[in-house]
Amino acid sequence: MQAPTLRDVYEAKKVISQYLPRTSLHFSAGLSEYLGAEVYLKHEDHLALGAFKARGGINLLAHLTPEERQRGVITASTGNHGQSIANACRIFGARAMIALPEESNPLKVAAMRALGAELVFYGKNYDEARGYAERLANEEGYRYVHPSNEPLLISGVATQTLEVLEDLPEVEVILVPFGGGSGAAGACIVAKAVDPGTQVYAVQSEGAPGGYLSWKQGQLVQAKVETFAEGVATGTGYELPQTIIRHLLDDFVLVSDDEIRWAIGLLIEKAHTMAEGAGAAATAGAVKLRQRLSGKKVVIVVSGCNITLEQLSYAVKVYRQSLM
Repeated sequence: MQAPTLRDVYEAKKVISQYLPRTSLHFSAGLSEYLGAEVYLKHEDHLALGAFKARGGINLLAHLTPEERQRGVITASTGNHGQSIANACRIFGARAMIALPEESNPLKVAAMRALGAELVFYGKNYDEARGYAERLANEEGYRYVHPSNEPLLISGVATQTLEVLEDLPEVEVILVPFGGGSGAAGACIVAKAVDPGTQVYAVQSEGAPGGYLSWKQGQLVQAKVETFAEGVATGTGYELPQTIIRHLLDDFVLVSDDEIRWAIGLLIEKAHTMAEGAGAAATAGAVKLRQRLSGKKVVIVVSGCNITLEQLSYAVKVYRQSLM
């Protein structure tokens, strides 16, 4: 696996622009006042699938051979990556199979079914489902798509940061949520190639710190997975994104589940934006880094909005209670 370059990201942009619209970068007066910084939201939640992952799937499927598409594509997901692969397979005429944890977000499950994917439920968490997908790929000859160790996925999702730099070249800090690491890796590739002074921060739930610990220790680490935010609920770091971020990422922040829930409420009140747990993680990180961000031009990536009513209700409850 070779890390994508800025040239690869521009090539991905040419492919993806045929199928996906550019997402908006909006100045948030409410968050700017609250954080004491000039804050912009990168609205990946505005994509039709409600998540940034849509970019990577299209870029990958566009580069598969007709033989690979005919064999069928299999991957594992907690939802948004699966939607991305299912959608891309629908566009390019390939069979899509998605392995999911048994207790998956029902909204994302329904979306994947609607996109024509064949769903296989296995295990208690994402990593168990991923292991099952890998076994099926080996046994049946499907084209296995790893959700993070795929250069074409990373260069695809990196186009979100390319859009940020085109719209706001003077940005000083970019905050991205961290699950498998494709978004943070893509942000590092683009930001550091354009301006090495642009800082990139990754934010992960402390209930699933495998990516953070892998970055901190310089080797792949297995950790607990105890978070409601399924988009960042990965139990380990992955080789390719970790290789990219090891020397390019400026900092890595852990936030609690209640801090993520509070950030969901904050985004609703201050920015009229609805985010899922992973989609609000970067905002939770910005709140935690408030003093460090003071006076700077800051972009917060809202990576997705696929939240259930139950998750949303509880997050709003946590937010309201904190204001009493």
